[in-house]
Amino acid sequence: MVRDQSKLKNTKRENAKGTTRSKKREETSARIVQAARQSFAKRGFHGTSTRDIATEAGTNQGLITYHFGTKDALWRAAADNLFEEIGGRLFDRLALRQLADERENARESIREFVRFSAEYPEFFWLMVDEGKNADERLDWLITTHLRPRFNVLADYMLNELGYSQTDLPHVYYALAGAASLIFAVAPECRQLTGVDPLKKEVIERHADFVARLIVA
Repeated sequence: MVRDQSKLKNTKRENAKGTTRSKKREETSARIVQAARQSFAKRGFHGTSTRDIATEAGTNQGLITYHFGTKDALWRAAADNLFEEIGGRLFDRLALRQLADERENARESIREFVRFSAEYPEFFWLMVDEGKNADERLDWLITTHLRPRFNVLADYMLNELGYSQTDLPHVYYALAGAASLIFAVAPECRQLTGVDPLKKEVIERHADFVARLIVA
């Protein structure tokens, strides 16, 4: 009996240690991804090294290899993470049709996208940097993330908001720029206009402006 109790205690201790190690691995991985998001967005894929990311994450370079293998795999993990954030803020909301009034549902979805853009300006930086290069990473971004979400948005614009097929590229990029640029160049906006775009009331004013610009 005593021996059995001892074995049970040892098993519990080992399970607890395993859970702690697993949690630490997850936390380290998440910290690396967050640092990668910022680094890739600010300096681009080629301008960023895994050493830079490790420094920003407060970890060692070997752990990046352990968790992600290659710089390309880490870049994809960072992009996946950003698109997970944006999914519920715009595209998923449109698909769920949370408000009975479709035009107001669209406006509120756009307001959420503006709030997301203020919170995560690195999304705009990364998309502009990658969108300039017709390469394998852009192919992956379009296939994995952009085209499925563009199709959701296009369907909504055509069937619920009355836009024409020829309008779609213009509305899509007008929305992307109008929602994001003011936050992506926040220092310029402060110096040029005297307005801090990251103040809550300014974000909300901009969110409503863009929502009514796209959905009259």
